[in-house]
Amino acid sequence: MMKYKKGKIKGVVVVKLRKFSDYRGVLIETYRTDVLPRGVRPVMSYVSFTKPGVSRGPHEHKYQTDVFAFVGPGVFELHLWDNRENSRTYLNKMVLKAGKGNLATVIVPPGIVHGYKNVSKENGMVLNFPDKLFGGVGKKEKVDEIRHEDKGDDFYIDFVK
Repeated sequence: MMKYKKGKIKGVVVVKLRKFSDYRGVLIETYRTDVLPRGVRPVMSYVSFTKPGVSRGPHEHKYQTDVFAFVGPGVFELHLWDNRENSRTYLNKMVLKAGKGNLATVIVPPGIVHGYKNVSKENGMVLNFPDKLFGGVGKKEKVDEIRHEDKGDDFYIDFVK
């Protein structure tokens, strides 16, 4: 079994978001090109709602960078682990909470295993602005996703607790 160590992960960026409120409602900038890493440009977006206590992942991408925006409702515990053997932060693991009360955009580069769990009592919403099309143009290519649910490694065992 692999042993993970707590620590920052090279290339993972966490941007604290600001919420602007007035009589009309709320506005949150979820991503800006001036804070994205060089070469990362979203090409699509999607919104997912996750029920309380439910996890998504863990998985990683070989080529894709995910740009997740956790803006509420709901609170998520996000687990990340560096699976890039040539990285100086190889096997480092980060765990953070994001969403309602801690608005954040989290940029997850290729080779970082990631998964999140809704730890609140309400449905949680996550926006994603990946830099690759899911399934390629016309959804005719193999999906860039390496699943970790059945690997039984320390990361997954800790993630599902």
